[in-house]
Amino acid sequence: MEKKPYLANAVVGNSSFLGTLGQNGRLYRLWWPHIDFPQHVDVTRAAIIPAALKEISWIDEPQMGWEHKQSYHADTNIVESIAAHPGLKLQVKTLDYAVPDSAHYIRHFHITNSGRAPFTGHFFYYSSMEIMEHPLYNTTLFDEKEDALIHFRRDYAFAVGSSRICDGFGCGDVLANINGGRLNGSSIAMAPSGALSWKLHMQPGETVSIPLLLAAGRSIQEAAAQLEEAKLAGAEQAYAKTASYWRHYLAPLPKPKIADKKAAAIYNRSLLLFKLMADDKTGAVIAAPEFDETFSQCGGYAYCWGRDAAYITTAFDKAGLTALSRSFYLWALAAQSEDGSWQQRHYHDGQLAPSWGLQIDEGGSIIWGMWQHYLAAPDRAFLERIWTAAAKGGEFLLSYVDSHTGLPKPSRDLWEERNGEHTYSAAAVYGGFIGISAIARELGHLDEAAKWQTAAEQMKQAVLSTLWNPDRKAFYRGAKVAVDKKTKPFWEEQGIAVQIKKGLKGYTYLEIERDPVLDISLLGLAVPFSMVAPDSEFMKRTADAIKHHLTVPDVGGILRYEHDQYIGGNPWILTTLWLAQFLLKQGNRGEAVKLIQWCVEHATEMQLLPEQIDRKTGEPAWVVPLTWSHAMFVLTVWMMQE
Repeated sequence: MEKKPYLANAVVGNSSFLGTLGQNGRLYRLWWPHIDFPQHVDVTRAAIIPAALKEISWIDEPQMGWEHKQSYHADTNIVESIAAHPGLKLQVKTLDYAVPDSAHYIRHFHITNSGRAPFTGHFFYYSSMEIMEHPLYNTTLFDEKEDALIHFRRDYAFAVGSSRICDGFGCGDVLANINGGRLNGSSIAMAPSGALSWKLHMQPGETVSIPLLLAAGRSIQEAAAQLEEAKLAGAEQAYAKTASYWRHYLAPLPKPKIADKKAAAIYNRSLLLFKLMADDKTGAVIAAPEFDETFSQCGGYAYCWGRDAAYITTAFDKAGLTALSRSFYLWALAAQSEDGSWQQRHYHDGQLAPSWGLQIDEGGSIIWGMWQHYLAAPDRAFLERIWTAAAKGGEFLLSYVDSHTGLPKPSRDLWEERNGEHTYSAAAVYGGFIGISAIARELGHLDEAAKWQTAAEQMKQAVLSTLWNPDRKAFYRGAKVAVDKKTKPFWEEQGIAVQIKKGLKGYTYLEIERDPVLDISLLGLAVPFSMVAPDSEFMKRTADAIKHHLTVPDVGGILRYEHDQYIGGNPWILTTLWLAQFLLKQGNRGEAVKLIQWCVEHATEMQLLPEQIDRKTGEPAWVVPLTWSHAMFVLTVWMMQE
């Protein structure tokens, strides 16, 4: 599989298909039938060869003279990419969209002769699909009846064709043939690639339409049947159906009052993105479309985290998308482990994904979120359905309390970087106790409600009594935090003792008793879990310290924590909005608005919110889009309203 860019410029899909595009209009990744796995696209590209020049020109290549711009059609997930070539006097407009409730993905090319002389040449579409993310055992054939390429491997097949009859085809290693201007007519190859071509004859100002249809199925026959269905429907009808679907999706949702036009556009885009990030068949919600398949810089993002989902589903509910939240919490029942825990992250089907170990805030967040969802969409039947799982989860949280500190026992922190008894984890477990206590009370289980309420109060007392740092006038980030040999000198330079502890089977590890690093997640004590009041001296001083030490000079925005090194240590969108939410809870609207505006200014041109902003250039960094970023934006907008 070729090396692909980390940053996506646009996202399309229908909750079953999910695709990401570059600003040049190239489709880099496409998932089906689930949005997290598997991804099937290796290379998909279009090219034009003018008859007069006999030289190939790939329309996604700026180096070949193409100029690109991209936008969403209003209130839809339809992407328009325009490539213009001043030298060739050509413009290619491509519309990318997945048709709702179907296995049809459409790339509709509109090629316009913008010159004063007739244009003659060929249009080529090169399609290489490494199905199931695997370079081996793929086959590509040309189906004469369907006039289409069919890629297949095991129980996946994809038919690529058009309602416009092609004039040439080739299967296998056809790039040399394309460069030569003529496909070889090979009808089958045990290879992932193939190509189709169409003759172009255009008078000045004339536009030729080539609707490229991609249809998916679990067999060659099913993919071919889906392609036939897409051809019969026609691209124009498919476009109308897709545009209507997204506008009807938005129409009934509550509309907050947003004066700033760009902020309003980001809010709208967030709602449209939410549907793409929620798997239509299972209800799982992913953190982002995957972009680092080989784990070269991180551990991957196309998974479902209970932590992210607690924020995302609360945003769903605020935005009127309660059905998406309901689907997620029903999915969570299948993802729960036998011991009652929810592990770090999962695939769409609830199976455990690659992980770094238990992250106790995940389970606390899910139970807290269940109660928040009920408050937004009261339905006793929902509580009865999730009661057994929620109670089992509550029991696990109870069993995971350190009898010496009163905090949750060591687990991974929310950033998945260190083990310890973390302050944020305690806040999330507190939220879980409050949630299950409220659910129990609502269902009439009063003794159990009292038990979990007591556990919540004890957790709060443990935090207040053991995690306040009088030297920094802020909460410690955690207790019993494991460190490594590499960072040992850093802690010792700070005057913090590094102790040697014994672990399993006599193995030793290093630990610090308290972690004084300032971290935005300390605000989780107040927002969203409401353990400590935002106007308390504890939280006022903690927030002041965070503002002072985590605000990034020059570019602005808020870091995750002091000395953050991940992807260079940049300010994040969600951390900046987290502080804005806290300030709103304090009644400090002026400062909050400045932070919100910073996030608005650092959205992409497509109104997508990245994970990070480069601390030197101010450009989007790393993940685009991050669902958690969009959720925090929606939550902050509604907090402003309220």
